[in-house]
Formats: sequence, C-alpha cells, structure tokens
Amino acid sequence: MTDLKSIPGIGKLSLELLEAAGFSDAESLAKAGVDKLAKELERANSILQIAKRAPGRENVEQWIAAARDLTGVVIDDPVESDAPAEPASPVNHEMSPRVVSMLGSMPFAIPLPANVLVDRQLAVADIPPAILLNRYSGDLDVRVDERVPAPKQVNHAVVSSNVRIAETSGTRVEIDSSRIKSTDVLAGPKPRAITPEIAKDNDRVALIRAPRVETNHGRNPQSRRYVRGVLHSHPVSIGLGALVTLILAMMLPVAIISGLLLLLSEEVPAHFGWVPKWLLAFPLGLPLVGLAYLIWSVRGSCRICGQRLFVPRLCLKNARAHRIRGLGHIIPVCLHILLFKWFRCTYCATTVRLKE
Repeated sequence: MTDLKSIPGIGKLSLELLEAAGFSDAESLAKAGVDKLAKELERANSILQIAKRAPGRENVEQWIAAARDLTGVVIDDPVESDAPAEPASPVNHEMSPRVVSMLGSMPFAIPLPANVLVDRQLAVADIPPAILLNRYSGDLDVRVDERVPAPKQVNHAVVSSNVRIAETSGTRVEIDSSRIKSTDVLAGPKPRAITPEIAKDNDRVALIRAPRVETNHGRNPQSRRYVRGVLHSHPVSIGLGALVTLILAMMLPVAIISGLLLLLSEEVPAHFGWVPKWLLAFPLGLPLVGLAYLIWSVRGSCRICGQRLFVPRLCLKNARAHRIRGLGHIIPVCLHILLFKWFRCTYCATTVRLKE
C-alpha cells in the first residue's frame, strides 16, 4: 500500500483528517469522490477540531488526482462515486400469490428454544427483527412448505398431591409412574417437638431488661425517681465516674480562683492579707482529682452505643438527652445518675439504669 505522505500537498493536519475519515492509504483515496470526500473531511473536522478549517474542494481534487496518478487507479465515471444511489422503491409482497400461499400454509410460529440461545451464546439483540412484507425493498426469497407440523400432545397427570408430571411424551416411556412417591412419604414421620430447656440465666436476662418489682415499689412511674432502662454492665464504675466528674467540674474553677488569690496575697499583702492559707488545698488536690477522672470517668461509656459519657465532644447530641442551659450535657447526666440511679444516653438516648 502507498502511504498518504507520498502525495504532495497533504500536511500533518490533513493526514489526521483523512485517517479520521477512514482513508489510510493512497489506494482508498484514489477511489473516493471529490464532493463526498470534501464533505467527510468537513464533518470530521467539525467533530474533532483538528484544523482551523477543513481543506477546500480544490485541494481535495488535487489529492485525489495525485493519488490516482500514483496508484494507477482509473475511474471510468467519476460522477458515479459521488452521486447517491437511487433508492429502491418498496414492494408490497403481501399481494404476491406466493407470499399469500406461504402465509396460508404456515399459520403458526416456531419459537426459538432457550437451550439454543444458551449453547450458542446468543443475546436478544443478536436476533434480527422480522421483515415487514409491505416495506421490503428488493427481491424476496419465498420458500413455501406444505408440511404443517402436528401439534405436540401434552398430558398432564396428577400422580399425588405433591408430585405432578408436567409433560408425558413417547420419549419418556421409561419412567414408571407407579414408583413415584409423594414427598410426605419420603419425609417419613414428623419429628417430635423438642421443648427447649429453660436457660439458667433467664432470671439474669429479665433483670437486665427491667428492674426488680421491689425496686420501684410505691413509686410513681411518671416521676424521675422511678428507676427504668436496661441494667448497665458496670454500674459501680459509672457511679464513681459521675461523682469524680462532678467534683472536677466544681473543683477546677475553685482551684483557679484560690491560686489567683494566694498569688495576690503574696504580691499585695496590704490588700489581700485576709486570704487564708488553707485555700492551697484546692490547687494541690486538683491533680489527684484529674487522675481519678482519667481512671473512672474517661472509661465510662453507654452500654448500648459505647459512646463515652463524661468526655466532652463537639458533635450533635440527641434531642432527648439530659441538658441544662449554660451547663451543657455532662453535668446534668452526672446529677441524674447520682440522684435517680438511671440516665438517658447523650448520644443514642437509650435509658440505662444502675440499680437492679
């Protein structure tokens, strides 16, 4: 094959346009029509934007002439390659006697078996559509067969209440229907109902779900003193964590104020000589309370969602959580735990109790 680069006048951009239009060698270019090729190049350039503008008709004509001289291709009627073929007019084959005979002798449809599609790996899109006889252009190959297949005899026989023969034909005579048994016979006698043994920890499960009756004896179910919710797995640790957190919340500002007053009493004794020395106990006790907070409070979490109850977090809290305006959520939870022995989780709003 002759390369397009050997044709004079074809640059790099024109070569890309010709290849995009489907002309990869001089032989295919020599067989093309001038007007058709010019339109193809203009269309390809409008889509791909290869050059600023498509080659003109004069350039295309020079390329085709040079390609024909180079390859020796001779076109007897050049206009024929550009002129569109005259479309064939549709023929109404339904009026043909042969087609009428075919339709009259074949009043049935033979479906394509599913196993053929599977064996040959055919998709639905691979099956061509049927031909409309009144819109088909050109000659139609009509084959008429006088043989009409006999309808297939299908016998449906009920053998039992559970087993049914869907199709009985001559090819299945080897099946002995007398030996077919129902599923009830094959299943055998029904197994005896096994009564589940009472679990030893049933009382424990019931205690986790609800408190004992004597715990809420005489209390109003609508009051806060009515202990409710699931039992926490570590009620003692949660109680200690709430107590330590509450002490830390009160001790932290007192320690800061005490330290500031003691510092002023040392620097300005004339005005702050009244500050007692025992206030030093608050700044000195703050590290001990902080250590207790790390041991009990930080580990305190909800039994259900596992979120830490006494650690501040900048996130969206549940609308039903305990909250006091100005104090937030942690201090109200601690107060509720210490006063009523139950609380509502700040994050999942599940009711959890600390008392059996």
